[in-house]
Amino acid sequence: MPVALAILLGVGLAASAGLNAFVPLLFLSAAAHFHLAGIALGEHFSWLASETALLVLLIATLVELIADKFPAADHALHMVGMVIRPLAGALAAASVFTRSDPVIAGVVAIMVAAPTSLAVNSAKAATRVASTVSTFGCANPILSLIEDFISLAVAAISIFAPLLVPVVLAVFVLALVAITRRLRRTAPAPP
Repeated sequence: MPVALAILLGVGLAASAGLNAFVPLLFLSAAAHFHLAGIALGEHFSWLASETALLVLLIATLVELIADKFPAADHALHMVGMVIRPLAGALAAASVFTRSDPVIAGVVAIMVAAPTSLAVNSAKAATRVASTVSTFGCANPILSLIEDFISLAVAAISIFAPLLVPVVLAVFVLALVAITRRLRRTAPAPP
């Protein structure tokens, strides 16, 4: 895969990981395992295409998607997610650099993918705080479903149409800003 496409794929997967840590890794694992969309992994990351990795990532994805719908688990996931999601984004990005030295792939992943995941995760957290304040947390499960859909869509677009990643991310950021502003406007005034 050309370096430019690998960067776009990596950034898209990292953004998806900012919402759900395991969704993009599952998509990447499945794409590499089943040889979809010409996805190949660097030799040091070939374990991601194994059946064991695929099964573990499927279970982890299901646990994350379900747990995020329950308030107590949701808060715990968000605390752990501040560390796990950037790591997942960096892992996904580094693994698709097949024509690069693993050190260069790791450096690019740390400098580009991890901050992308962290930025998306931070925006998600801000939206959740605004939702919690304005709806007393009642809208959080609905937001979680929307985040799941977006994470799945961004991961799929990243794998099957990486050239669309910049457009998708721009739309995502604009939508997130609009949602956060709207939630803040509807928040009850402090006493």
